[in-house]
Amino acid sequence: MATLHPVILVVNAGSSSVKVSVYMVPDSAHDNADIQPALAAHGQIEGIGVAPRLVARMADGRTVADESFPVEQIADHDAAFRLIRLTLSIGLRDTPPVAIGHRVVHGGADFSDAVRIDDAVIDKLEALVPLAPLHQPHNLTAIRAIRRAVPDLLQVACFDTAFHAGHDPLAQLMALPYEYYERGIRRYGFHGLSYAYIARQLGQVAPDVADGRVIVAHLGNGASLCAMRGGKSVESTMGLTALDGMPMGTRCGSIDPGAVLWLAAQGMSADEIQSMLYGQSGLKGISGISSDMRALLASDALRARLAVDFYAYRAAQEIGKLAVTLGGLDALVFTAGIGANSPQVRARICAQLTGLFGIVIDDVANNANQQRVSHGNSRVPVWALQTDEEGMIALSTARILRDNGGL
Repeated sequence: MATLHPVILVVNAGSSSVKVSVYMVPDSAHDNADIQPALAAHGQIEGIGVAPRLVARMADGRTVADESFPVEQIADHDAAFRLIRLTLSIGLRDTPPVAIGHRVVHGGADFSDAVRIDDAVIDKLEALVPLAPLHQPHNLTAIRAIRRAVPDLLQVACFDTAFHAGHDPLAQLMALPYEYYERGIRRYGFHGLSYAYIARQLGQVAPDVADGRVIVAHLGNGASLCAMRGGKSVESTMGLTALDGMPMGTRCGSIDPGAVLWLAAQGMSADEIQSMLYGQSGLKGISGISSDMRALLASDALRARLAVDFYAYRAAQEIGKLAVTLGGLDALVFTAGIGANSPQVRARICAQLTGLFGIVIDDVANNANQQRVSHGNSRVPVWALQTDEEGMIALSTARILRDNGGL
């Protein structure tokens, strides 16, 4: 009989989607300090409550489900998670999970690493909902749904903010009365799971620069940049919330707070302003066409070009600012959906960095989405690396599982 390895589920719950990845923990996990679970399957349901569609595949690429459902059948996240778990269990011979790891966007000041979820942790995460209104409620919905279904199953929260927890106070402060900093109103940074993975990956693909001064640009529907020194975060473009910094697919990025005051003075409610800043701004708001960078690059519309140019302009600006914090730049890394897969966007950003950093893109390597996309005579090497946030969640969950005697 084949050996059944322990199974870990990784859950990433969004506003209208639930993604679940299944990982197998290796037999040596109980005595290996650097365990790395292996991906076995992945499934996701998009369009929850609108036009639900399930797609599930095994790690070998075999599709085990690709089906649309009536809205009433997948009306909420509870139903979506149950369906994904049932579908994936068929391909895994119904091996029950021993733990579940969750992506949780905001950990606030209390969490600098992944933690086992209990009532006290849930209460703290609930208090952070106003700081991540598009993400945190859905993260908590998935956690609660699983607790109801399997109360004794180990659940682990893995935070997008944790990688940045060691920032100097200068990188955390905002120029408000200091009492607000003491109450937790500070710059946290996000996309930490992605940055943690890239820091590990750089040690393998570019060990000569991995411990140096590195800027990583996580460019996707959500976008931010991180300055690293010695593989550790020292500054990020995002702040108290995931609205700050770079313009994004539908989020505004940094704007003059006076603009928010002006909107309020015009009679817009807090909910209306929040909806606009999170869902109607960024690439979508400027272009009036789409939040999808691919659609904008393919469009001849002037505002589509304006949105792309503004995105590249702001990214180059942020790279310059982060390089000042680092005292120089030894490597630039692009990752996430746009960063790792869009040669046009990388080229537009890097064209603005040639004079200051001597960056020269290799057009052939860049257009082929190779890992190193800079020319050999580029003073600063440029990399395009795929990220793996789910893999980092699985790793943290396996470690906590082992520490709790589960392996």
